[in-house]
Amino acid sequence: MPTGLYISVPFCRSKCSYCNFASGVFSAGLMTRYVERVCDDMRSARQTAARVGAEFDLRVDSIYVGGGTPTALAPEDLQVMLDCPREVFEVAPGAEITVECAPGTLTPEMLQTLVGFGVNRVSLGVQSFVDREAAAVGRLHNRAVVLDDIARLRALGVGNINLDLIAGLPHQTAESWKYSLDEALAVVPPHISVYMLEVDEDSRLGREVIAGGTRYHAHDVPSEDLVAELYEIACQKLGRGGYEHYEISNFCWKGAESRHNLKYWTRQPYLGFGVDAHSMLPASGGDVEAVRFATTDDLDAYLAGEVPASSFISRQAALEETLFLGLRLNRGVDLQRVALSFGESAIRELIPIMRELERDRLAELAGRVLRLTDRGRLLSNEVFQRFLAPQLHA
Repeated sequence: MPTGLYISVPFCRSKCSYCNFASGVFSAGLMTRYVERVCDDMRSARQTAARVGAEFDLRVDSIYVGGGTPTALAPEDLQVMLDCPREVFEVAPGAEITVECAPGTLTPEMLQTLVGFGVNRVSLGVQSFVDREAAAVGRLHNRAVVLDDIARLRALGVGNINLDLIAGLPHQTAESWKYSLDEALAVVPPHISVYMLEVDEDSRLGREVIAGGTRYHAHDVPSEDLVAELYEIACQKLGRGGYEHYEISNFCWKGAESRHNLKYWTRQPYLGFGVDAHSMLPASGGDVEAVRFATTDDLDAYLAGEVPASSFISRQAALEETLFLGLRLNRGVDLQRVALSFGESAIRELIPIMRELERDRLAELAGRVLRLTDRGRLLSNEVFQRFLAPQLHA
């Protein structure tokens, strides 16, 4: 089965207050060193797979360059990074090639780099079309910049555009959220992602909200109930706008799903390169299903050559992943296919959990397909937790 490639670029022009990713602001010289290291890792991918006991397929049908902000790199550095996969792997004709871009970073030189390499999908981190909301979390663009970037991408033939939006930003109200959704719908992108603000210890904004402070506009973050309402508003408006809600956070025109992300949700093989990049490949032998390995989230340690940490995925863990990753998709989990892979006994063990989820209106069973309800999508982490091994064998 062809592999998907993920390339992490942990650099940004500025660090947004809500960001909980391994990214930051660094010098241009460090960026060049980083690109060299990532390319070295790609060239040694076969040896890495052998070391961790994984099967390796040179065929690649999707490449996703994410961050951070890949377009924070100098165009010449990004060009080197984009050229390397074709040097090492067998990139299929028509492969989906996505690059995440921050609005305002698409200089003419950067656009030429993207188009020249054959990038055919761009994900723009808009987050909000309301300038005040974008500025409150440290975004460096405004609505006009976003619209200009979209127009210039389309003029160069890049029409497969995703817009990221966040529900729950400081100062956001139901009315301002509807405005952002209307603006997104007005530019008719094939794909829109809607994320609910994560409040945790891994971001400056999250820490301030938890502490009850006022920095980073933390006192203006909407309540959890309002964030849930904003998500429901998005589901309704985007549905009426002709978008298929195909995954908890993702909406698209028919046939415009993110092919790369579908690999994660359907447990197809993928290789990650760069800081905090994760990989999953089939195991080359033994009684395990797959091998998962990940690089460090520390940039200095990565540049110093720290070896990725690896672990084997047992059949039980593979079953759990099949369930909670598959339930992210609105089409749900085909229990007949699960039974073919893991046996009818695995389905019988799940019956009490499925009945419990139906009783709590978190999931519904239609024939042999289990899928989340609208309520279940809002409480998806609670649903997924029920499929982990301690609950299965309670």
